[in-house]
Amino acid sequence: MKIIRSICVVAILLNTNLHAQTKHVTGFNDSTVIAELSAESAFDLSISKENIGRTIRELSAKPHHLGSPGSKEVAEKIMQKFKQYGFEVHMDVYDVLFPTPKKRILEMTAPAYYRAILKEPALKEDASSGQEGQLPTYNAWSNDGDVSAPLVFVNYGVPSDYEELAKMGIDVKGKIVIVKYGMSWRGVKPKVAQEHGAIGCIIYSDPKDDGYFQGDVYPKGAFKNEYGVQRGSVMDIPIYPGDPLTPGIGATKDAKRFASHNDAPNLLKIPVLPISYHDAKPLLESLTGPVVPENWRGALPITYHVGPGKTSVHLQLEFDWKLVPCYDVIAKIKGSDFPDQWVIRGNHHDAWVNGADDPISGQASMLEEARAVGGLVKTGWKPKRTLVYCAWDGEEPALLGSTEWAEDHDSLLRQHVVVYINSDGNGRGFLSAGGSSALEGFVDEVAKGIMDPQTKVSVYERLKAHLVAIASDPVRAKEAMEKDSLSLDALGSGSDYSPFLQHLGVPALNIAYGGEDNGGEYHSIYDSYDDFIRFKDPGFYYGAALSKTAGHITLRMADADLLPFDFRTLYAKIINYSTELQTLLNNLRETTRINNVILRGNYLELAADTARPFFPPKPKEEVPYIDFSPLLNAISLLEKSVQHANDVWVNAQVSGGNHETLNRLLFQAEQQLLLENGLPGRPWYKHSLYAPGMYTGYGVKTMPSIREAIEQRNFKRAEEQIKVVAASITKLSNYLSELKSKK
Repeated sequence: MKIIRSICVVAILLNTNLHAQTKHVTGFNDSTVIAELSAESAFDLSISKENIGRTIRELSAKPHHLGSPGSKEVAEKIMQKFKQYGFEVHMDVYDVLFPTPKKRILEMTAPAYYRAILKEPALKEDASSGQEGQLPTYNAWSNDGDVSAPLVFVNYGVPSDYEELAKMGIDVKGKIVIVKYGMSWRGVKPKVAQEHGAIGCIIYSDPKDDGYFQGDVYPKGAFKNEYGVQRGSVMDIPIYPGDPLTPGIGATKDAKRFASHNDAPNLLKIPVLPISYHDAKPLLESLTGPVVPENWRGALPITYHVGPGKTSVHLQLEFDWKLVPCYDVIAKIKGSDFPDQWVIRGNHHDAWVNGADDPISGQASMLEEARAVGGLVKTGWKPKRTLVYCAWDGEEPALLGSTEWAEDHDSLLRQHVVVYINSDGNGRGFLSAGGSSALEGFVDEVAKGIMDPQTKVSVYERLKAHLVAIASDPVRAKEAMEKDSLSLDALGSGSDYSPFLQHLGVPALNIAYGGEDNGGEYHSIYDSYDDFIRFKDPGFYYGAALSKTAGHITLRMADADLLPFDFRTLYAKIINYSTELQTLLNNLRETTRINNVILRGNYLELAADTARPFFPPKPKEEVPYIDFSPLLNAISLLEKSVQHANDVWVNAQVSGGNHETLNRLLFQAEQQLLLENGLPGRPWYKHSLYAPGMYTGYGVKTMPSIREAIEQRNFKRAEEQIKVVAASITKLSNYLSELKSKK
């Protein structure tokens, strides 16, 4: 009753003040904005950082990886909370493949013997670190294998590192490679190693990147101690995420599946294992061969060599490849005016171990939003559009829960979803926001209305100050200082927005706080409540900031008279992407020309010096002219259509009334950018503007089919894809040109 009375008092005060001076909120008219701001203020008063902390503690109390008893228990607890908050709740269960280790052996067999520990010790300072039911240290989707071979150090294991090895005359074919975490997503490392003929891959965290070089190690400080290990998926997610046996369809009980995991095109053929820097040190210390380049050197107290030499290792891995239940919790509040338009909010609940930070910090903030929304409903408020809150299972192994649900409900989601709003792990620091460009101005407006809990300025102003402070030079600092609006990052992969945006063409946003929560607990047994309250978000202040930020986005999208899509921003981004591609091609042309001149000079020098190792240089094909005119013409057409769409939007705002038809056309516009056949070689990804890179993993590639063709020097494909992408932009232009304001 106390909360309800407070809400009523706030509403009365706001109504009095807002009639005197109405604040502008995009998508609302002068009468509806008063109700919206009243609801948001009441919502904010209901957000409790203490309650967020209690939820983090409760849901991270036990290990709860996909397929475990803890996972089902956490899903059931979340389901019960939604019921208490007044939501209609059900659980969608999918049968997904998830391998867990049966055997893990790593040993150095020469020049001396060392058997890796492959275990993180329990700590008295961390109450949950010694619990039963923890997944051992491993990489999900490694293949089984029993291999012995010489060892080679390949730095971060990205393609450019293998180019450097080639200059040294070192080939990894038939070898086992050891590679550092960092500089790319972990799954890229064994993928590139396999492409170069390696028969096994070992991944470790070097203390320079993730350990004592960064600061005091856990439990004294936040950073990775010598025994800490980063678990994680090494599925080739850039091919497709989700259950590898059922690409493109939901993993229901009767789904058609590949006969074996060996048939899945996104799974590796070699064994892969993550280890600590304690276990890595003896292996690296024993290597001989060339001393590594300076930028390859880590912080272990050794001289880093590449190998190969006398150092040989034996790697044996065996997994239990079984189907397990994946529990997605789906909670709804039906919309009062437009029940067939859905605003979806999501965060996963599964963890590699206890997962206090990843993902429970984000899950707890989302549950607190839902509790506050439920409180509004009890006062008589109802969302105009249907709210759908989703707690996903199986995100950690490969976005399993969200992908299977999206594939299972493909046509319904394309028809009904206005926007998907995602969060994941969260911590102290600065606002991070990415997503559909047409929503950039909308998110900017929300960010300028949320107060940062530390500085008491808006989270936008704090982010802006941070960007000025970290600018690499005075010119960029000046640019950051003069910029007066937030920019949305383009989305690659790595969290549950991917199936919505890149497969279905549903507008999506990804929201988080962080940057002052660095540490080495990621995917280890030390991602615990004890670690979180000391190093991630003490006091849970930024958990509350996430609840308010994502909550305001959700409420405004649910209640807007006119959905706040501004395609002029998308047009500006598309121009930038096109310019970047032309610059990329020109730079590649010039770099190729210069490098070929240098290579020819080196060839003559080396050929004359018979005492030096001689590896004949391989000049690269000169970069041809590529015709960008189809893309440029499509962009020119888009300029007119986005202005028309904006005019229609403004006229509709002035005229008022019910704009259900126009709103539906607005949120389905993003689907016009989907490619019918998907990206070359990976048809699951259909968005013409955004996809994870084939060799970046989580990192985004914009206009990926063109960009990667240029990067891979497939110039014929690049020219073909320019026409394909231009056709998708033209399709969007034609769609927007036909928009009309209909009540």
